[in-house]
Amino acid sequence: MNVAHSRALGRLGVFGAAASALLIYGFAPTPSATAAQQAKDAAATAPMSAMPASVDNFMLVDAQTMEAHELYRMADDKAIVLVSTGVGCPIARAMTPALKALRDKYKAQGVEMYLVDSNLQDSREAIAAEAKEYGIDIPILMDSNQLVGEALGVTRTAEVFVITPKTWKVAYHGPVNDAADYGIQKAADKPFADNAVAAVLAGNPAPPATQASKGCLVDFPARDKKAKLTYVKDVAPILEAKCVACHEEGGIGPFAMNNYAMVKGFAPMIREVIRTDRMPPYNADPHIGKFSDDKNLSAAEIKTLVHWVEEGAPRGEGKDPLGAKHLVAAEWPLGKPDVVLNVPAYTIPAAGVVDYQHPWVKNPETEGKWLKASTVKVESRQGVHHVLTGYMKDVPKPGDQGFENAWGVSVGGYAVGAESEIAPKNVGTWIPPGGAIGFQTHYTPFGKEVTDHTQIALYFYKDNEKPDLVMHNSVIANQNIVIPANDGHHPEIAYMEFPHDALLYSAFPHAHYRGASSSLWIRYPDGQEKELLSLPRYDFSWQRDYTFAEPVKVPAGSKLIAHFIYDNSKRNPANPDSSKTVVWGDQSWEEMFYMAVRYRWTEETSKHLVNYDEELNAGRMMGMLDSNVDGRIEKAELKGRMGEMIGKYFDQLDTNHDGYLDKNELAAMQKMMSSQRRRQADAKPAAPPAAASAATPAAGGK
Repeated sequence: MNVAHSRALGRLGVFGAAASALLIYGFAPTPSATAAQQAKDAAATAPMSAMPASVDNFMLVDAQTMEAHELYRMADDKAIVLVSTGVGCPIARAMTPALKALRDKYKAQGVEMYLVDSNLQDSREAIAAEAKEYGIDIPILMDSNQLVGEALGVTRTAEVFVITPKTWKVAYHGPVNDAADYGIQKAADKPFADNAVAAVLAGNPAPPATQASKGCLVDFPARDKKAKLTYVKDVAPILEAKCVACHEEGGIGPFAMNNYAMVKGFAPMIREVIRTDRMPPYNADPHIGKFSDDKNLSAAEIKTLVHWVEEGAPRGEGKDPLGAKHLVAAEWPLGKPDVVLNVPAYTIPAAGVVDYQHPWVKNPETEGKWLKASTVKVESRQGVHHVLTGYMKDVPKPGDQGFENAWGVSVGGYAVGAESEIAPKNVGTWIPPGGAIGFQTHYTPFGKEVTDHTQIALYFYKDNEKPDLVMHNSVIANQNIVIPANDGHHPEIAYMEFPHDALLYSAFPHAHYRGASSSLWIRYPDGQEKELLSLPRYDFSWQRDYTFAEPVKVPAGSKLIAHFIYDNSKRNPANPDSSKTVVWGDQSWEEMFYMAVRYRWTEETSKHLVNYDEELNAGRMMGMLDSNVDGRIEKAELKGRMGEMIGKYFDQLDTNHDGYLDKNELAAMQKMMSSQRRRQADAKPAAPPAAASAATPAAGGK
């Protein structure tokens, strides 16, 4: 049923609504009141659609919070309640109070509730607006590709599914109660869903509903008119375009998609990783922003692959499109490099903890170059967590290390899933002649001793291709994070205020194993905000730059605000230890809040260089501490190691005694701290930087 039809029904009188209900359920009204009543009774007991034997895992995003929810992570629940819904449906709206009451009654007993919107016409904005207008505080999961609604057998809104996590079977499928009907108001006499949940909690079979849901019909065109899909005609072209670049011989994928037999053998796994959004490994949500490096599958491609698997993965007639080609991963995907830097070899032990390493090599270039792109080729993918780089004006002495405090611009970086950095057209990074390139390498033992030989390929602009525009990098970081033990939803925030007009090109979110979701917003000088990037599920295994399709204008005075949510609960399968309070640290079992950004100053050219980065980075401490983003720091905002230190001297630092630290007072404190560090450095040999140095922007380094 379309929305206009359902609204029209809502405007009918009692008689008109009853007659229309008969039509909906396939009964024609007759002059006989008895016949009409019989038809109505028959409609009331019409069976629901077939109930699935069990529910496969899926991950969907809440339209209100843009955070992901994965079904099988809720295995510790006693019951899970899913309810189909849709924007503009009067029955779904009318059921909201009953659903909230059901949620509140059983929440403390280990029952969770989620609404699922499978309507193709419902945008994320429309869903969020509907929730706000009707006070819906239940997560509304966007089933934009309809895979979950199809599998559950949804036909209408307001269908309730009670799931038993021990078996992932559907214990109940029916309406929440018997109160809802078009144009008819009545009290609920039969609390079907309540009875079902109570039965499941008691370990008993759930009593079936005696009537079907009377919600609005949901259109499932792909389910109702199944296309005859084949590997040759429909699937292989998608795999070749979107998957084979990684899943080829020598590629980073765990198997090569090189023929039908191989693909068919992995077909069930392909379905699973698509339904749980683990693949493709591009975590930016398509509802927020547009990206030039978007690796996501389209809605049509997702449905084609999943439906093909569900139909038995048929081959089809004709030559095997993938088997006919011998695809091998290129040594350097961007072509022959201009220069290859060899990171000094390092032997990773089989076990233990490896501190950050800081090797360096001499810059082989005797003339300055404009860097266009770089690729990091890691030999031991299991053992290398990340590689950061920075140009160093002075060559360290033999035996010394290339610490970050001597770094200038970056020449590239690597994290799991991210290998190449490519500058936009006519934009480059200036690498001076001579000097050295410093590295920060993080190695993680994985059970056997290996020696890693990482290489970095550099690609320069030719002498006659000098770019006009200059790229910069910095980091929005928060070294003061404190994540409580057993907290499954802990938010942290930090920001960076731009002192001059800029263009933002990309963002690179980074956290460790407890990172759950992340987003980047811009707050303009007039106070308006816009979400630029949303990662509803942060995946430590796949990290990368997200490059905007069009650079984002950042007017002077704007703030880039980064948000991270951390999951320090047992539900997080990657969590090293949920019983520990976690703070900032280098190692993966500690945590980070780190959002690298690439930008350029709008008034800067390669012929007119500016030094605004120092001014930009001077405000980073305010951005770390000012958690309510009001431009000043109060005592209640202080936490972490730095917060504890500042708290001891807060009253002395608050020179105007207004109860806050403003920009000027914070700048005076930083100046005093810098003077103390210089005196300490003059008094004793330089020591390696503390863990906090990992967040120091390298004027271009992640």
